[in-house]
Amino acid sequence: MAVSLAKHVPTYAEEPASLANLARARRHEGIETAFDVDRDDLVDVLRSLRDEHEYQQLMEIAGVDYPERPERFEVVYCLLSLTKNHRLHIHVSTDEKTPVPSVTGLWPVAGWLEREVYDMYGVGFAGNPDLRRILTDYGFEGHPQRKDFPLTGYVELRYSEAEKRVVYEPVSLAQDFRTFDFLMPWEGAEYRLPGDEKATPEEPGAPSPVKANAGAGAPNPKTPAETPKTTEKPADTGAGDKANKAAAKKSKAAPKAKAPAKPRAKK
Repeated sequence: MAVSLAKHVPTYAEEPASLANLARARRHEGIETAFDVDRDDLVDVLRSLRDEHEYQQLMEIAGVDYPERPERFEVVYCLLSLTKNHRLHIHVSTDEKTPVPSVTGLWPVAGWLEREVYDMYGVGFAGNPDLRRILTDYGFEGHPQRKDFPLTGYVELRYSEAEKRVVYEPVSLAQDFRTFDFLMPWEGAEYRLPGDEKATPEEPGAPSPVKANAGAGAPNPKTPAETPKTTEKPADTGAGDKANKAAAKKSKAAPKAKAPAKPRAKK
């Protein structure tokens, strides 16, 4: 089996010693261990990792597109060992026409994962019993995750009231969506959106808004009403001497509440 350590992926510092029989793994500072495997040896390598090295679970199959390479696509198999608490990545390269061997015979869940890579990148998988699109719509053309696929797509779909069905049309962006400003977000834009007038500062005590650069005073200044009111002397009450004497007489004339009678002790 042709297996080599992937140079562009760092390895885990405490990888299991049993992997030494699979490839010569060099130790680097990183979090994962990755190997480059030939396409024809993929199934044998993954079977060995599952049965002999205790990588029981296939967690994910991911695709990567490198248009500058002769084999532009790279399929990454993410494995997990529950007994060793360790993860492993297997990298396989291919092109647009050469399929990758399917691993549905090792992990049935790979059928769904391979369909996703096929839908997004157009990578074929030889031996997959149901290789068809899984995320895009029926009749979709192209593969959205390829680097040469336009961000806006080739066509757009909408519901046509005239035809009473969903129709596909060439992508046409309105002028409003093709105008962008590249100002720093903390500097703010020069145009005003609906609702921005509420954030415009106001002059002290004035309910009408003014321009943002007008006035140096702070909006909503503190007023004397926020100072707590105290009555340290009779003059602060505002009632006068006559009112104070009348209140004193009224309080003296009020009948005092009788204290409740004490219960008698039983003999």
